[in-house]
Amino acid sequence: MIALIIGILVSLLVTIAGTPMLIHLVHRLHYGQYIRQDGPKSHLVKRGTPTMGGVAIVLAIVLGWGASALYRYVRSGAVPSLSAMLVLFAMLSMGLLGFIDDFAKVRKKQNLGLSVHAKFIGQFIFATIYAVLALIIPTKSGFPSAQAGMSFIEKPFFDFRFAGGVAAAIIFVIWVNFLMTAWTNAVNLTDGLDGLASGSSMIAFAGYAIIAFWESYHIKGGTHEGFSYAVSDPLDLTIIACCAAVACFGFLWYNSNPATIFMGDIGSLALGGLFAALSIATHTEFLAIIIGGLYVIEVMSDIIQVTSFKLTHKRVFKMAPIHHHFELLGWSESKVVVRFWMIEFLFMIVGLMMFYVDWVSRSGLLFV
Repeated sequence: MIALIIGILVSLLVTIAGTPMLIHLVHRLHYGQYIRQDGPKSHLVKRGTPTMGGVAIVLAIVLGWGASALYRYVRSGAVPSLSAMLVLFAMLSMGLLGFIDDFAKVRKKQNLGLSVHAKFIGQFIFATIYAVLALIIPTKSGFPSAQAGMSFIEKPFFDFRFAGGVAAAIIFVIWVNFLMTAWTNAVNLTDGLDGLASGSSMIAFAGYAIIAFWESYHIKGGTHEGFSYAVSDPLDLTIIACCAAVACFGFLWYNSNPATIFMGDIGSLALGGLFAALSIATHTEFLAIIIGGLYVIEVMSDIIQVTSFKLTHKRVFKMAPIHHHFELLGWSESKVVVRFWMIEFLFMIVGLMMFYVDWVSRSGLLFV
């Protein structure tokens, strides 16, 4: 518990104290945000707002987890888990791709950075590396991180320990590519209003912190009491999820309306990669659709809008993603953001309820 508290405090300190320094640095470098001209006119005043704030979020997560790992090593000799390294690799690699995209925007002095194809290739490369590492690197449980692959809540669908082979490995790599691409783009689309992505991510990662802590708490003697298969290093996953939630919380102090800094693609892609990696590591890939329900709504609104226009030349929404639709209906930006936070909170609560009901049904216990 002390290790968890240390991680939380360090992450919070880094974002609260480090973000103002980042704002000052970005101002000096003239790395301001460029606003899309076809968006809501009220957003034009945001032109020039410092961007790349995701650097503070990523550093807060890494340093928070690092401080926690250092404490555990000094206190008991516990070495950092490979499961945590894999999850952080997913975040850092996608964050690097986002940094390249953000840097291209400020160099071009426009709202377009990497091309769609270039971004997709980058996501494919990093997701494939992550998937391969997850298949071959042993964890503390003695099995690869991908030991349960795809699941609904905690019921394994693929089991690479026994049903391995080239075909299963290829399916897993494809599955991971889909998850990484889907979640990074979903969080990226959500990052369209001041505080929307950071606030909703804080809620989503808080949900994953509870799930990972539950999985960690119910390991006894190295087993899950016969009604749950082993999740590798859930305590490390708990600390990372907590650090992510707290980092978003601290960043929200500066990112709330009117934002003094934007997280940029480095933040949204890093958080999307981390969200996908946590769902894989905790074997809750399908449950993530509920926990990250707001992200799903945002990306689906964009898909519906594009599909409808291509097929019928008519738009379903005034503008996509859907948060812009409500802006154009006359809602204030703050009202849209707060109500979307409430929606994400409800999704997170429903996800946790589903997780708990599934656990109770398999444990045979009525009250725990």
